[in-house]
Amino acid sequence: MTTSGSDGHRRAHTGRRRNEEARQAILDAALRLLTTRHDGGLTVDVIAHEAGVGKQTIYRWWQSKGAVLLEALTDWSDSLVPVPDTGSLREDLCTYLAHTFRRAGEPATAAVLRTLAAEAARDPGTAELFRQFTQTRRDALHAIVRRGRERGELGPELDLELLVDQAYGLFWYRFLLGHGPLNQETAVRLTDALVR
Repeated sequence: MTTSGSDGHRRAHTGRRRNEEARQAILDAALRLLTTRHDGGLTVDVIAHEAGVGKQTIYRWWQSKGAVLLEALTDWSDSLVPVPDTGSLREDLCTYLAHTFRRAGEPATAAVLRTLAAEAARDPGTAELFRQFTQTRRDALHAIVRRGRERGELGPELDLELLVDQAYGLFWYRFLLGHGPLNQETAVRLTDALVR
């Protein structure tokens, strides 16, 4: 048995085992729809149709639309901004921030993030999804600074949660309001301010 997506591509029926091609098609479809569907009509049915799979295929692997979107966003973000571990807090932090800033400036990435932020302001379900997604990025940054503390590059008295808030506070303020640039120079200056 085969199914056909909106692009006409035929995919083999996946059965109960998670088929990687179908999984990726679903995640890609979810991201695509997130940036193009602004009428509140993004449902599991719509995602399934766009991906060319049956609705039950999605429900076998994810418990809800939000779970699909969260995995799509997390996978997407992890692939765009890897978490470095060079043994140097300054290098890891600067690299991570520079990658984050550069990717956020790309049109496709900016569209996803702006859509999420706008939808989160009006829809509690999207707000929770956005909170969970941003927590995955906080966790990645927290891991970098925690490793720095363990190596003795940060004092034990430093509040790591506040440090992470400062980094992402600057990011979201500049990203959403256009207050200032998000570039390599900003990443270097912010890193120096945080680890000083």
